[in-house]
Amino acid sequence: MEGLVIGLDLNDDYSQISCNEKEKSWTVPTVICRRKEKETWLIGEEAYAATLLGEGVIVDKLLKMVRKEGTSTIGGICYTGTDLLKIFLKKLLDCPFKEFHTDQVEQLVITMHGTDAKVTEVENAIKDGSLHVFDTSAFTVNGSSLDRVHVISHTESFAYYVLSQRKELWSNQVGLFELSEDRLCYYEMKVQRGMRRNMVQAEAQNQEEAFDLDILDSPSGSKLADQILCSCGEKLLENKLFSTVFLTGKGFERQDWAIGFMKLACNRRRVFVENVLFSKGAAIKARDYMVQGTEFPYVFVCEGRLKAEVALKVMRAGKEIMLAVASYGDNWYESKSSLELILDGQKEIEFLISHLDSRKKRAVSVPLTGFPDRPEKTTRIRMNIGFTDENTMAVVIRDMGFGELFPASDAVIRQEVIL
Repeated sequence: MEGLVIGLDLNDDYSQISCNEKEKSWTVPTVICRRKEKETWLIGEEAYAATLLGEGVIVDKLLKMVRKEGTSTIGGICYTGTDLLKIFLKKLLDCPFKEFHTDQVEQLVITMHGTDAKVTEVENAIKDGSLHVFDTSAFTVNGSSLDRVHVISHTESFAYYVLSQRKELWSNQVGLFELSEDRLCYYEMKVQRGMRRNMVQAEAQNQEEAFDLDILDSPSGSKLADQILCSCGEKLLENKLFSTVFLTGKGFERQDWAIGFMKLACNRRRVFVENVLFSKGAAIKARDYMVQGTEFPYVFVCEGRLKAEVALKVMRAGKEIMLAVASYGDNWYESKSSLELILDGQKEIEFLISHLDSRKKRAVSVPLTGFPDRPEKTTRIRMNIGFTDENTMAVVIRDMGFGELFPASDAVIRQEVIL
């Protein structure tokens, strides 16, 4: 049996997991409980049930706990947020493992809201080697070897979900309203076709008008919530041509409270409710990692992707060429390169940066301060390049010397470059 292709949407209120080709999804509250009598762990509704019976202590807001480096003492043992999130993730993966009688995983893509906190949270939670986000070496999930677990933003998951639908649903702009316990977020994407490249542009906007879903329990609260959504919808949807509007999140599990908003959204637009949209989008992306090339030949311009190209001028076989070290649309947290160069008298390394929205190239120099003076072509350097976010490149340059003639020195340059 082939391994599973999994998309996992990780949130503080509830998490969702989808298996792409199995057409099966699970929604599980992001809570965890350890039984008092036994050292066994429960998650989701089982955790709530055990807590109500007095059989354990429940812990919620796991991502927030990781972000704040918090701890929780259960049964006299102090657990970090990272410890608890690791346990939760492994228990969550048991859902598809038990359903399909296998723990073999081909690809796993985790999607989260935002990218700033995302990387730290997930990397810390699963860096014990059983699930490792950034390590390109093989790792395992319950004994199943993987090449990599990938992390993408909700914005990117949304884009992949939409592109997997019928083309007429994304021929113009596509909108998405996400209504959950702690946020109201609007997403928008459009496919732009050009002479040089086809691009997918997608963005997310957190709305200040977010409200607690508990207000939907009363008629007056439901009316107020509908008015809030109508106000947002009028502001966000006016004067634009939409093919489709999607709705997702716990707040849209039922729509009878949002009569005014639904009437507004459905005006000359197709509207669909998809409550597991992000995990399905992540599963579609996971499947795409398995094909040679890609089923989605676009440059993605969205949260988590680079909006600039970075290149170096180098000489190869006597000819000057531009060597790309990062490209438009690369995932910034996966975009890494390492190269060795021999200097020909240069006292600095010059990067050429070009943005998608400009034809001009900008030169940025990194001075080789502290590097030893040597004759031309007798200094070899190693350069490691990565990114701390989608707008910042981190460069580390080390002097490697030149064989026995010029031993390596301790000279190292570390510098951030704003794209």
